[in-house]
Amino acid sequence: MESGRRDSAIARLKAAVGDAHVLTVAADLSPYCTDWRGRYHGEALCLVKPGSVAELVQVVHVCNEAGIPMVPQGGNTGLCGGATPRNGRCEVLVNLSRLDRIRALDREGASITAEAGCTLSGVQQAAHEAGLLFPLSLASEGSCQIGGNLSTNAGGVHVLRYGNARDQVLGLEVVLPDGRLWNGLRALRKDNTGYDLKQLFVGAEGTLGFVTAAVLKLSPLPEETALAWVALDSPKDCIDLLRALQAAAGEVLNAFELVGRAALSLVLKHIPDARDPLPVASPWYVLIELAGGAAGLAGRLESVLATLLERGLVRNAVIAQDLAQTKALWGLREHISEAQRIEGFSVKHDISVPVAAIPQFIATTGSQLDAALPGVRVIVFGHAGDGNLHYNLSFEDASDNARLIADARTASALVHEAVIRLGGSISAEHGIGQLKRDLLGTCKSEVELDMMRAIKRAFDPRGLMNPGKVLPEPAD
Repeated sequence: MESGRRDSAIARLKAAVGDAHVLTVAADLSPYCTDWRGRYHGEALCLVKPGSVAELVQVVHVCNEAGIPMVPQGGNTGLCGGATPRNGRCEVLVNLSRLDRIRALDREGASITAEAGCTLSGVQQAAHEAGLLFPLSLASEGSCQIGGNLSTNAGGVHVLRYGNARDQVLGLEVVLPDGRLWNGLRALRKDNTGYDLKQLFVGAEGTLGFVTAAVLKLSPLPEETALAWVALDSPKDCIDLLRALQAAAGEVLNAFELVGRAALSLVLKHIPDARDPLPVASPWYVLIELAGGAAGLAGRLESVLATLLERGLVRNAVIAQDLAQTKALWGLREHISEAQRIEGFSVKHDISVPVAAIPQFIATTGSQLDAALPGVRVIVFGHAGDGNLHYNLSFEDASDNARLIADARTASALVHEAVIRLGGSISAEHGIGQLKRDLLGTCKSEVELDMMRAIKRAFDPRGLMNPGKVLPEPAD
């Protein structure tokens, strides 16, 4: 871009949002141009922080008229480079963190209207103060933002009971790529008047427009919870335990998280005050949470686990007795990603397979990887109740990771091929972003890709919204 057009655009952006909310110095831009994992480092013409939807509309008009690509960004906690600008592309990074108001809370209708820059924990807290629950829950909930949660269709630990982010959405407000504002902030539970437009933007990773606010469903606040850390021999025992709990607990089964011993070991190694809850190590663990209005959930959970212990399905178990123990047990699960980051390089996968296929996937893929990369350490953890595993590879000796870096593409191809054979997905909850963009063709047919590209052209004919993300280039 020639300097005159660039300077004119920056001046107009400053006029729209104020000088203090347009960053142009490289040192100031750097934290926003790097993703959470430190894998992607981009460049931006500038960073703009609109303080209202009206200001965002002006920003979009400026960029649209100047033909400047826009990269939406929230809390910058994404794991696939979806909110990171590319190098040398003269893109404007539009951070929505100043759009952080709770606009409305309807107790009778059990809904909350939140702007895109509200943190997930802020929405949870507002719901809690009203005696209700917003069930989406992620390890990054203190810093991730609602706009990003919806744009990536975030999952988390309660998908088993409540569904993904898209299942929490009643209505959206969106600034379209041409600067028009769509007000779809409806709180209706049933609205069968044509295409469900809001769902096009959920999971689109900012490639179709800016999600600026959402009407979100709230649920009853559980009166009681019970949490257990359970030791198991195998992934098959994990699935058998899940079926037994579903039969015994029904809808009060709130979370069912699988943790491999290697994942737990990293937490014990790197996270201060982390402690092994059980005296003897096991190869696999499950964190189980029951939540509901019925009294005696802890006793109910204890009774089920005692029966399964007698049957030999469970090795050992501990049930949290107070809030401190509950936080400590959840911390073992929630700090796995941070412990991995401290440990160093790893090849990460966010995959899903049919729940019943989890044992087969773990066994066969682990054997194939060990044959291809002898000694590779497989870190497995995730939401076994809905089939979503985080399946990450590294070597215990960091000096061996050079071999893994060289073979990362081959290793990932092996993992993804195994997933696809089982009818699974290469991206369960983290999105596509830059990381998996070129892999989309391995799991989507040309018909599907053509439909997705047609939707992109309909909303963004000039290709200005978050270019280079999600959709691969068409084959020649």
